[in-house]
Amino acid sequence: MDYEISYDVSRFLDASVHEVVRTLIEAFILVSLVVFLFLQDWRSTVIPAIAVPVSLIGTFFFMQLLGFSLNLVTLFALVLAIGIVVDNAIVVVEAVHLKMEEKNLHPIAATEEAMKEISGAIIAITLVMSAVFIPVAFMSGPSGIFYRQFSLTMAIAIVLSGIGALTLTPALCAMFLKNTHGQARKKTWLNRFFGGFNKWYNGLENKYQRLLSAIVNRRVVTFGILVVFCVGTGFFGKILPSGFIPNEDQGTFYVSITTPSGSTLERTKAVVNEVQKSCEGIEAVESVSSLAGTNILSDGTGATYGTCLINLKSWDQRKESVDDIITLVTEKTKHIKDARLEFFPPPAVPGYGNASGFELRLLDKTGSGDFKQMEGVVNQFIKDLKARSEIASAFTIFDASYPQYIVNVDSDKAAQKRVSISTAMGTLQTLLGSEYASNFIKYGQLYKVMVQALPEYRAKPEDILNLYVKNKDHEMVALSAFVTIERVYGVDQITRYNVSFRRTQRRSSRGFQQRQCHQGHSRNCQRETTQGI
Repeated sequence: MDYEISYDVSRFLDASVHEVVRTLIEAFILVSLVVFLFLQDWRSTVIPAIAVPVSLIGTFFFMQLLGFSLNLVTLFALVLAIGIVVDNAIVVVEAVHLKMEEKNLHPIAATEEAMKEISGAIIAITLVMSAVFIPVAFMSGPSGIFYRQFSLTMAIAIVLSGIGALTLTPALCAMFLKNTHGQARKKTWLNRFFGGFNKWYNGLENKYQRLLSAIVNRRVVTFGILVVFCVGTGFFGKILPSGFIPNEDQGTFYVSITTPSGSTLERTKAVVNEVQKSCEGIEAVESVSSLAGTNILSDGTGATYGTCLINLKSWDQRKESVDDIITLVTEKTKHIKDARLEFFPPPAVPGYGNASGFELRLLDKTGSGDFKQMEGVVNQFIKDLKARSEIASAFTIFDASYPQYIVNVDSDKAAQKRVSISTAMGTLQTLLGSEYASNFIKYGQLYKVMVQALPEYRAKPEDILNLYVKNKDHEMVALSAFVTIERVYGVDQITRYNVSFRRTQRRSSRGFQQRQCHQGHSRNCQRETTQGI
C-alpha cells in the first residue's frame, strides 16, 4: 500500500510561522544591539532585554484568556510589539542614567527621583499607544474580525510594558545599574568604538538642532512640509494597488474544469486526465490529484465538472512562484479546446471563499424564473467586469443550457389512481438513483442491500413511463397513467436566496434529472411538485 498527502495546509502555515518566529528572534536581537549601542553599558542593555520577554509572556496569558491562538496575525502583532514595548524600559533606564550623571546619585536614589518625574509620561505614552489599536477591535465586518486579534494583542503588550516600566524596570535599575559616570574608561577597542560613535552622533545631533532652529519659527515652512506629506500620502494611497488580503504562494493551486453542457462523466474524466498529464513534465510540480464530477468553486457535483489539485514542491526546492507555474500550465493546456479551464490559488485565509480574489452572487428579483434571461444578464456582467482594468479575470459557473427532462405530474389523475405523489416520487428516486435498504452477512463479511432498477429498465428517459408504483390499495400503477416527461434546457444547480427548502439531484447515465424537495417543508415542496418538478 502506498499513500500520499496531496494537500496539507499546515505545510504553508508551518513555513509562515517559522518565518515569523525567525523575524521575532531577529527583532529581539536587533533591539538589544541598538540599546547596547546607545546606552553603551551591558547592565543597561539587560534591563530592556528582560522587559521584552516579560511583556510578551504576559501577553500570551491574556491571549489564552481571550481565546486567541498563535497564528500569523498574532505573531505579526508580537513582532511589532517588540520595538514598542522596549521603549518604556529604555525611557526609565535613560532617566536613571541622567540623574546619576547630573547629581552623582546612587542607583536607588536616582531611580526614585527619576520615577517621580517620568511616571506620568509613561502612563500617558501607554494610554496614547493603546488608543491607537483598541478602536480597531470594534470594527465590524470581515475587516474587524480579521484585525481584532492583531489590535488586542498589540494593546495588551503595550499596557503590560507600561506596567513593567512602572514596577519591574525601576527595581532592575536599582539592583543592576552602577554609577560609572565621571570614571575613566579603559582604552579597549570597544571603548574606542563608542568614543568615535559618540563623536559622530554628537555632530549629527548638532546639525539637527541647527536645522530645527532654522525652521521652527517659520510656520509657513513647517505647515508647508506637513501639507506636502499629507498630499503625498493621499496621492500614493490612490495610485498604489490595494487589497483586503494579499495572495500568498501556498504551494498549491486548483484547476476548475467545465465541459460542454450535457457531457458525460467519461468525457469530463478524459479532460481531467489530459490536464494531469500536461503537468507531469513540470519539475516544480510534486503531485496532481484529480477528481471528475466535482466542482471546487460551488462545492457541487455534476457530470460536466472536474477538479485538479496541483501540489508544488517545497519553496526551497523550486525557483518559480505559483503564478509562474499557473502561467506555464495554462500554456501547456491550450490544446484542450472542448472544456473551459480556470486556474486559481486557494484563498489566503481559509473560510473566505473557495478561491483567491472575491466572489459575488447575482439575484434575480423579477420572479419570472427565466434562467435563459438570467444567463444573458450574467454573461453581460462578466463581460463588463473583464473590461475593467482592476479585474485580472472573471468567470461564472452559471449555465442555463444543460439538457434536462421535467417530470410533469398530473395531480388529478394521480388522485384518481389513489397514488400519493410523495410515494411516487420516492419510488422514482429509489428505482433510478438507488436507496440503502438493509445489511446482510455472508462468509463473515457485511454487505449492504441497495435497491435499484436494473440498468436495462432505466437506460432511456422514456423508460420512466414503464415503471410502476404502488397505490393506497396496494395495487401497481404505471407512472405513465399520471406522469409525462418533457425535454427542456436549464441550469444544473439552482441557488436559492432566503428560501426554506432545498432540492437534491440525481442523474442517470443518459442525462435524466430528477429534483426532489427536502422533507420537512411540505408546503413549499407541494408548490414545486404541482409545477411539474
